[in-house]
Amino acid sequence: MPVVRGKQIEVLYSASAIARRNLELAKEVAARDYHDLLVVSILKGSFIFAADLIRAMYDAGISPEVEFMMISSYGAGTTSGEIKVLRDIEGNVNGRDVLLIDDILESGKTLKFTRDLMLSRGARSVSIAVLLDKRSRRQASVEADFVGFECPDYFVVGYGMDVAHAFRELPFVGVVRGDA
Repeated sequence: MPVVRGKQIEVLYSASAIARRNLELAKEVAARDYHDLLVVSILKGSFIFAADLIRAMYDAGISPEVEFMMISSYGAGTTSGEIKVLRDIEGNVNGRDVLLIDDILESGKTLKFTRDLMLSRGARSVSIAVLLDKRSRRQASVEADFVGFECPDYFVVGYGMDVAHAFRELPFVGVVRGDA
């Protein structure tokens, strides 16, 4: 088990497994008949996944426009709370196909809120791509169209995901297991 910042991190999904899955997801996205595709990365957690997936989309023949939103649903804690738009997209989504990219679909509240917001602004369609789907924690009626991996009921870190702003830099998804 790697030791990072004095903590043992059990690797759940390796960097190579994630890279392979990103290529597969990009091909799945390319197989859809999207019109004027806008990719919206939900910050902060999705930034690494979104960058890698968007580059894989290029290899699959897709050249989407890219925007970023910052949605807060956790604050400094580890449980979902009130949802707030901290940074909105700049462009107009009216009549466009939108692909939301997020790190993890857990309670579903944030992605349902964001999907509904894009639809209320006139998006032609809104699809969702997530690296991890943690179905055991679902509270809102929302499903991802593109899923990297099913996630067991662990609090995961790495590949953009953090705990108290730590471990985002890890090239893999892991579980903090304890002190080294």
